[in-house]
Amino acid sequence: MSHFFGHHQNRLDAKRRMSVPAPFRAALRADVETISLILRPSHLNDWHFVEAWPKPAYAELECKLEQYEHFSAEREALATVIYTGAAPVETDREGRIMIPEDLATFANLKEGGPVSIMGRGSIFYIWEPHAAVQFIEWTRQQAALLRQTALRP
Repeated sequence: MSHFFGHHQNRLDAKRRMSVPAPFRAALRADVETISLILRPSHLNDWHFVEAWPKPAYAELECKLEQYEHFSAEREALATVIYTGAAPVETDREGRIMIPEDLATFANLKEGGPVSIMGRGSIFYIWEPHAAVQFIEWTRQQAALLRQTALRP
């Protein structure tokens, strides 16, 4: 499975296209012939960004849904989170993907504006840069709290 590392900067063009970072494209090509992704809105409380899932990673997420009984409240809630708002995309010849308008609006991505792309292991996140900086600061604070708790006797 692909692994995505690093924090990259890019731009969204006037058609809401952005280049997938070259190291990410290389990782994706190692796993599949064509570069296909599933884009979906994040569901982390108070954070608005786009998650980019390679199809094999998304298939693993879908398999977890199968653990729940059909029509149960849990399955309905998770199916809504997994599928509603999700959009399959493929790269063009230049390695660009088009961000659907609803996802760009959700993440406050502006046509012609900058975007931040964060590797997250098996997936990557697409952010409005200022929000990305805030998220990095917040996660570092959370990590510091975890270290303090883990070191207590």
